[in-house]
Amino acid sequence: MESAAKSEAKQHEEGSGSAESSGGGGSSSKVYHERQRMQFCLLHALNNLMQEKESFTRAELDGISENLALTDPNKDKWTPLSVIWKPHYNALTGNYDVNVLIAALEARKKKVVWHDHRKGASSIDLDAEALEGLMINVPVRRFRGLWSGRHWVAIRSVDGVWFNLDSDLSSAKQFQGKEQLIAFLDSILSQGGELLIVLQDE
Repeated sequence: MESAAKSEAKQHEEGSGSAESSGGGGSSSKVYHERQRMQFCLLHALNNLMQEKESFTRAELDGISENLALTDPNKDKWTPLSVIWKPHYNALTGNYDVNVLIAALEARKKKVVWHDHRKGASSIDLDAEALEGLMINVPVRRFRGLWSGRHWVAIRSVDGVWFNLDSDLSSAKQFQGKEQLIAFLDSILSQGGELLIVLQDE
């Protein structure tokens, strides 16, 4: 059984257009979109957010994770399995946590703000000059429901057009206007998803 959030993503994929956007001048530009590999969804989401291949690398995220682990207050409670399942990531498959996301973006002079669950997505200023994009974290089930976890997804505007850059999708999917984007975000929030706003740091 799939999560409701994943079903929402599938429905969005079926009703969306191509991975190209048309700018105000009529020119089209390719939208960069990385596909899912193992549990490296945060790595893919960050590169999709930045719209650049290898803007972030596995080595960089691993290094950030290791640095965070050095100051882990629960380090004395680690077990032998902590060599693989480390506090902020899995050494084999990725699965990085939100602390890695925040540290990685701050290293690129970005500021990450948690969206208040008590407010709808319509409270987000999608036209803000400092807005870099959005990161959502959604519950997912895989392997016929035998494994459950969380999945990182980047949402951003390219040439004035908003795209769902979910690495589980076959290609970037265009939102048909801000109203559809807001409805999508509200649906994610109502199903236990988290929403983070990424801004250019002043």
